Amino acid sequence: MTEETTLEKLREIRRSGAGRSPSDLSAHPYRVDRDRITASPFFARLGGVTQVVSPTGSGLLLHNRLTHSLKVAQIARGIAERLTADPAAQRLVAKLGGLSADVVEAASLAHDLGHPPFGHLGEQVLDRLARNRFGLADGFEGNAQSFRIVTTIDTGGTATAGLDLTAAVRAAVLKYPWTRLSHPHPHPRTMAVPPRGSAEPDDSPGTGSAKFSAYVTELDDLDQSRAAFLGRIPEWQQTVEAAVMDTADDIAYAIHDLDDFHRVGVLQHATVWAELHGWLSRAAELRNLSEDELADRARQPGHALEGLRRRLHWKDSWIVDDEAFAEAVDRVEREVVDRLLAVPFDGSVEAEQAVASFSASWTSRLVAGVEVLAEPTNRSANIVLAPRQWHEVQVLKFVHRHFVLLRPDLALHQRGQARLLTALVEALEQWLTDRMEAARLPRRLHDLVELAHEEYRSLAARDASLLTGPTGEIPSGPDAVASLARGRAVVDFVASLSDRQAVALLDALSGRSGQTWTDAFVL
Repeated sequence: MTEETTLEKLREIRRSGAGRSPSDLSAHPYRVDRDRITASPFFARLGGVTQVVSPTGSGLLLHNRLTHSLKVAQIARGIAERLTADPAAQRLVAKLGGLSADVVEAASLAHDLGHPPFGHLGEQVLDRLARNRFGLADGFEGNAQSFRIVTTIDTGGTATAGLDLTAAVRAAVLKYPWTRLSHPHPHPRTMAVPPRGSAEPDDSPGTGSAKFSAYVTELDDLDQSRAAFLGRIPEWQQTVEAAVMDTADDIAYAIHDLDDFHRVGVLQHATVWAELHGWLSRAAELRNLSEDELADRARQPGHALEGLRRRLHWKDSWIVDDEAFAEAVDRVEREVVDRLLAVPFDGSVEAEQAVASFSASWTSRLVAGVEVLAEPTNRSANIVLAPRQWHEVQVLKFVHRHFVLLRPDLALHQRGQARLLTALVEALEQWLTDRMEAARLPRRLHDLVELAHEEYRSLAARDASLLTGPTGEIPSGPDAVASLARGRAVVDFVASLSDRQAVALLDALSGRSGQTWTDAFVL
């Protein structure tokens, strides 16, 4: 058996050891994975989960997590097909562990399965509650929740738990292939130059990596899915297929969110132009400002963009270049501001064509800039955007963040959503600990408690240090294990709801709903 054949066999291994099931329509293992993911109720639920703002009740046709995942899959497949058509790139990716368009498509469809109600805000709220209220050492993270769904919670495969996906697809879902605190050892957050996402948040020292893709409950699956890549890439490095998915995610996010907020009139030509043109016309002057002077004038045109330039130098010195940054700002001003935003969106055929042309041309441009590196820095993967396109993505994401995410009216809604999720978690915890009502728990929540209890009991027996929470104390005894299990089950349950289901469930639990029957308990 050749080395290539052995590698492919390892990549195709499923946790159950089984091959196709009678319900699988395709003979190809990676297409089977794609079909299992799209048939999952967790995938269907993404249609009701916020991408940036919730369109519920507004009539607005905004992207949600489902449409975003479909676009990421489309872009990722295009990148993979382009690279595998290049003989030099194909030889290199083969040495690094392989690249299949079917694998990156499946991983892209699965990458956001774990996102909770209300997008990134929900992720932050659930993480805070998981760590501080329930003492869960690895808290909550959307990427880790996606991996937990496909390996443990979902039941669409032939195994008793998870979708029983191939090792290659599971590895490609691991955007950040480490746990929050303990694995691998030494942990990547301790490196002199930590990989992207692995460093601790500046405002939360001692909490572990800001981003990670596996909880300690899924350690065995993490190791087994990465076995085919040992000796080819470092333990903390993304597989090539994960890097393709990650790059496609960045491209989709940078482009289609601008489409959305141009459509609804949030992105205004004058304000965006003032910021970009303000920096272009005064770049040398702004570069000479001290940090304090820059902060004092943060609301003046061009100053926020100068802050971005400085942050890129601090975080990504391996690629940042002032000339490329200036060219990127100029291109975004010309093509986004002077063309796309110059004419307000009015729903006409002409307006729709302008948006479609913008999206298509930018997607093609950015995909054409994808490259393969044999020896990347710690801050990048083997798949990267060329410097010119990389800077353009940073500027596009800046426009989205500065003119959408930082809006006070969005903050108003998000504060309400944070309160809603907090109240929902507290109400479910109270229900779980009410002995008189334990028999009437939603069946789904009951099953999740049993699953988590078995997981934590097994971990406590094998290596209790993995369960060390924010206090530094190692949980011991059946009561501590039961408490952790209840916390994880509540978080799993709430994370599996759509935006609308979360609202309806809290209405029911708080007595505000007059309905006797509700779909709020149904995934």
